[in-house]
Amino acid sequence: MNFEAFNFHPTVAAGVLEAGFEIPTPIQAQAITPILKGCDVMGLAQTGTGKTAAFVLPILNRLMGDKRGCIRALIMAPTRELAEQIHQDIEILGRKTRLKSVTVYGGVGINPQIRKLKRADIVVACPGRLLDHIGRHTVELSQLEVLVIDEADQLFDMGFLPDIRRILTHLSQKRQTLLFSATMPTAIRRLAKDILRNPVTVQIGTTAPADTVSHALYPVAQHQKTALLLNLLGTTPIRSVLVFTRTKHRAKSLGKKLAVAGYRSAALQGNLSQKKRQAALDGFRDGTFQILVATDIAARGIDVTRISHVINYDIPSTPEAYIHRIGRTGRATHSGEAFTLITGDDREMVRAINRIIGSKIEQRTLSAFDYNAPAFIRKDSPQRQRKPHRKFYGANKGRKKKALRSIRVQ
Repeated sequence: MNFEAFNFHPTVAAGVLEAGFEIPTPIQAQAITPILKGCDVMGLAQTGTGKTAAFVLPILNRLMGDKRGCIRALIMAPTRELAEQIHQDIEILGRKTRLKSVTVYGGVGINPQIRKLKRADIVVACPGRLLDHIGRHTVELSQLEVLVIDEADQLFDMGFLPDIRRILTHLSQKRQTLLFSATMPTAIRRLAKDILRNPVTVQIGTTAPADTVSHALYPVAQHQKTALLLNLLGTTPIRSVLVFTRTKHRAKSLGKKLAVAGYRSAALQGNLSQKKRQAALDGFRDGTFQILVATDIAARGIDVTRISHVINYDIPSTPEAYIHRIGRTGRATHSGEAFTLITGDDREMVRAINRIIGSKIEQRTLSAFDYNAPAFIRKDSPQRQRKPHRKFYGANKGRKKKALRSIRVQ
């Protein structure tokens, strides 16, 4: 099967050809036809399966009529990085169509968005800023024909579900709705039941990682994680590495440590300005940065084809999140490796990941690494404070003087 089988409008077909698409991925092969027919679709698919094109191409095809200059398609995404990625895909695939796509998210000026929205055919938006535009009456959604909710599980994790339900009240009921998610928690199943009409369900590779990814666990004490990571990077042939941390503070700190160690690295976390976030992403895509450190949320929207390694500095909070993380390596025909640093507290999650993998992941150690190195204690740490100092906080002044004398004698 090739893309000619979908019988796209000539200008859409030209965009497919120019983008170099030849054989549809499984999600594209199964989802495009029902979407072209106007059916609601619930798609279960990981990042990297080609799902963006699975909904973008039918949308472009649908909008090729005479009706222009009003918003006819809305795509909601959890992060501005993903919104930008979707927007870029629309521009590439729809280059010949002359349809206009606009991104809408916070952290940037609202006035340029207001101007662009007046001429938009497709809007790719994060829920918070879209609600802001709705409240200001700067976006007109009465002509909307297609709604896409992408990465629905991550929208839920980030607390956007109430915002999405508020947005839905401003949309026409006579629309086609497409919902895509890597996992299907109860809240998302409930949302899907409420907003989808007789949906076609398409499920692709949501319960197991790609065969092109090899896995390894590296047990280590918490205080030795950074040292082990540096040792691992120094002994592994790496090309492009995505490192995951649990918190944005740790992502920032680790990014700096890697840079000090001489690696071309950047950190992607929520406190960055949009300009710096985009610079980090662009630098990782074009090879300026060899290593990108990110949290799960910040990493949404990263679409780099040739990531050689995914390293979990912190183990993910769910087995599904593990599958989602490592899905960014080993794409298409490329092979990839997934390394996870684990501590004694991670035993239960390791067992859960082994179950979803379907086998026990190999545990490795590095022969040249000193696993018995003690934890570094800062001079201002409570463990380093001498006991006599505690007497200064008592009420008895005589005790304070006695303590001072004892310290001087020592």
